[in-house]
Amino acid sequence: MAQAGKGKLNYRCPSCFMRDLDIDMFYDRDKREYYCLRCQFTGTEEKILKWNELVRLRYGAMNKRITKFDFD
Repeated sequence: MAQAGKGKLNYRCPSCFMRDLDIDMFYDRDKREYYCLRCQFTGTEEKILKWNELVRLRYGAMNKRITKFDFD
């Protein structure tokens, strides 16, 4: 296995982030993919960006102030 190194950008592992863990991914230059040391998730930059968009659905209303709790 190649020496672990950070890529151009620090991406969060989408698999870990779905479980509320904030883990940075490492970049393997030989395979041209990112990988997580904690959960063994691997993927290209495009795959990681796609999965991170799915995670953002979970936090979609984070910046909205909810004042009315009318469930009727």
